[in-house]
Amino acid sequence: MSDTTHGGAIATSEPPRSPDDGLSPAELAAKYGLTVSGARPSLTEYVRQLWARRHFILAFSRAKLTAQYSQAKLGQLWQVATPLLNAAVYFFVFGILLGGREGVPGGKGNYVPFLVTGVFVFTFTQTSVMSGVRSISGNLGLVRALHFPRASLPISFSLQQLQQLLYSMIVLGAILLGFRHFPGWSWLLVVPILALQLVFNTGLAMIMARLGSKTPDLAQLMPFVMRTWMYASGVMFSLEYMLRERTSAPEWMIVAAQANPAAVYMDLMRFALIDGYTLADLPPYAWALAAGWAVVIGFGGFVYFWKAEERYGRG
Repeated sequence: MSDTTHGGAIATSEPPRSPDDGLSPAELAAKYGLTVSGARPSLTEYVRQLWARRHFILAFSRAKLTAQYSQAKLGQLWQVATPLLNAAVYFFVFGILLGGREGVPGGKGNYVPFLVTGVFVFTFTQTSVMSGVRSISGNLGLVRALHFPRASLPISFSLQQLQQLLYSMIVLGAILLGFRHFPGWSWLLVVPILALQLVFNTGLAMIMARLGSKTPDLAQLMPFVMRTWMYASGVMFSLEYMLRERTSAPEWMIVAAQANPAAVYMDLMRFALIDGYTLADLPPYAWALAAGWAVVIGFGGFVYFWKAEERYGRG
């Protein structure tokens, strides 16, 4: 800085020193409360942000559900028609041609309720996983344009699949009544079973969302993985009967197969809804397994997804 004296000479003076002189960028950021743009918040803060956006999550899930079949003439009826058509195919192939009705708890007359319940429950998990894989990679425009907790997307898609299942449960109730399985106190168990499965599905969807955001080709592989999981879960036949009577599998293999989370949630739902399905037909520690899978995959999947929060939509 310069000043002119009366004699025409130019005198210079130093500008006043700033109190920030000499501070490193990190020290400046700490002094003024600045944070890195897009940085991952703490886990507690992340949960708080998600709760603050609960209305967006619910509205987004409803909008996706409405738009899913908007171009089809039958519209929302496909939510129920698709799993019912799958059940019809499985009934012919596995129930009639391959003898899948053998070993069904309560006898062969229970096979249709047994099958339809299994198809609906497994479809809930299957569609949650498949939509979770694409929840980030399929919504990059939204992810890059707006700032919001990215977990909102897989959670929304899991809620969408829950709403779709609830429509299917109405049809399942009609089928059960048609086969003389009338409502009882055990039907109230449907609520905690669905709650545990929703937590499990959401955690699994978050795991797949993170993996799918880095490897979009995973979406092409998952249908084969899910189909294999379906065959290994006893959707179309009694898993214990097939392993014990048809294949003479060792006991450890039977126990491991019955502890499969998809099989656990299906068995509990069948126990709640179908007469003749008793406690003896459930795998050991079924309720503990259902709760354990929900906690491990639900919480673990949430933490796994959160750890990559700042990387979604970049690159």
